[in-house]
Amino acid sequence: MSTYAAISDLSFLLVEPSETQRKIIAHALGEAGIRQIEFANSIASTLETLATFPPDLIISSMYLPDGTANELIDKIRNNPDTEDQCFMLISSERNREHLEHLRQSGVLAILPKPFTNKDLNRAIRATLDLIAEEDIDLELFDPKTLNVLITDDSPMARKHIAKMLNSMGIENIEFAEHGKEALERLNEQEFDLIITDYNMPEMDGRELTEAVRNSPLLAHIPILMVSSNAEDSQLSNIVQEGVDAICGKPFEPSTVRQLLAQILN
Repeated sequence: MSTYAAISDLSFLLVEPSETQRKIIAHALGEAGIRQIEFANSIASTLETLATFPPDLIISSMYLPDGTANELIDKIRNNPDTEDQCFMLISSERNREHLEHLRQSGVLAILPKPFTNKDLNRAIRATLDLIAEEDIDLELFDPKTLNVLITDDSPMARKHIAKMLNSMGIENIEFAEHGKEALERLNEQEFDLIITDYNMPEMDGRELTEAVRNSPLLAHIPILMVSSNAEDSQLSNIVQEGVDAICGKPFEPSTVRQLLAQILN
């Protein structure tokens, strides 16, 4: 069980090359109750700081002198010592293609510049929720015996979802890279919940949902779909096709906790 009880216990690393932006964000963090803030201005200085000061949350700008936040998150996720690091982006970048990699990498939030204090506070709370481990309260299941299948073609996304479930007391987790592999796993063992991405090769989330709902042996399993395109019109009717709930990427632990309690209870 984590010893964290309050926002003031959290430590942050702010990666921002602009002195003006550093002051603005640091001031907002201070108003939110954050007291422990370290600073970096590049990928190199961030990695150097992580070696001696592993923070609870990294807040980074998109563009840095020696690369982008996409390159930074790859270096963090590919290092066993930092792969579980909580990460948030604050950027004026609006191009979905430039942001997609971060969405798939398990960031807790992507905030625009300028950001609102409300959005910043939600992201900070998400960090606390992920760190302060607390078993999810389910009427019909013991979280520790719940069997979950995560289906996502992104290894980083799979790890992030698994870490979030672990923080809720869910330990029995299996993985599949796409819908076809998921069906193979579903026919091999019993699962209580399927968490699936929408966009995947071989067989996407909609096709997986259709196959599960058309199978007499699998149709009862609840399905939570996660997608960086959750707001798109192509997903507007997915609930009618058998998905129990949809969650956008990036997602907050409290949102997933609420959705799981809803569909499992």
